[in-house]
Amino acid sequence: MTAPFSPYDPGGSRNNKKPRRARFQRVPIRMILPNVVTLLALCAGLTAMRMAFEERWHYAIAGIVVAAILDGLDGRVARLVKGTSRFGAELDSLADFVNFGVAPAIILYAWMLDEVKSLGWIAALIYAICCALRLARFNVALDDPNKPKWANKFFTGVPAPAGALVVLLPIYIEELGVPHWEFLAAPVALYSVFVGLLMVSQLPTFSGKQLGNRISREWVLPLFVAAVALVALLVSYPSEVLTVFAAGYLVSIPFAFRAYRTHVRADEEKKAALAAPKES
Repeated sequence: MTAPFSPYDPGGSRNNKKPRRARFQRVPIRMILPNVVTLLALCAGLTAMRMAFEERWHYAIAGIVVAAILDGLDGRVARLVKGTSRFGAELDSLADFVNFGVAPAIILYAWMLDEVKSLGWIAALIYAICCALRLARFNVALDDPNKPKWANKFFTGVPAPAGALVVLLPIYIEELGVPHWEFLAAPVALYSVFVGLLMVSQLPTFSGKQLGNRISREWVLPLFVAAVALVALLVSYPSEVLTVFAAGYLVSIPFAFRAYRTHVRADEEKKAALAAPKES
């Protein structure tokens, strides 16, 4: 039985030869491993939404935290095993939108924003849309070859994982013992919109890309101890640690702006000094 459709030939059948059968090439494991990490992060984000529907807020927050950790690992794993690909980049972007845009919006709406009905839903929509726009802007941004080295220290706007962890700050505070007052739903809605606007803003924020690439040998063991202590604190006191993180990140934004402006002024002074005529 002949095939109902002729095989696709991108070069055209110039010599009228019999078309060759497509051969499937084997994909190396190093190309699959980063995508597996991304899919695990997506499962964590989707599970967080389920936990929100069941009003299990501890597990919902844990799902977002796990998704953020895995999101920070997939890119590093891809670069480590040389498994970066266009498919992986697109999958990572879609997973980030679900994990850090849709999931936090659903969690906040199920937790309190539904108390103000349409206003709460609009706030959740704005936050999720801002996350999508932030990711789209990040994907289409082109690296400027003339960009100074110090520019890698900053992001433009709040990144999606940090925005997801910061926008859930009201839930952390309630877990610390603050009563669930319904009249706080409107302020929480405004806060959600505020975090969404921070994500799409032009404000510089610390990126941390240059941290941890290379460290001195004498700092290796203290770093292990600090990492273990941080994990232990996060597991034992999740609400306290996440509250400190979210509040500290918001406080760091003005300092990031100040540091960015300092670098810009230093570059402008260097250019002015080079352009000034030399005295004979």
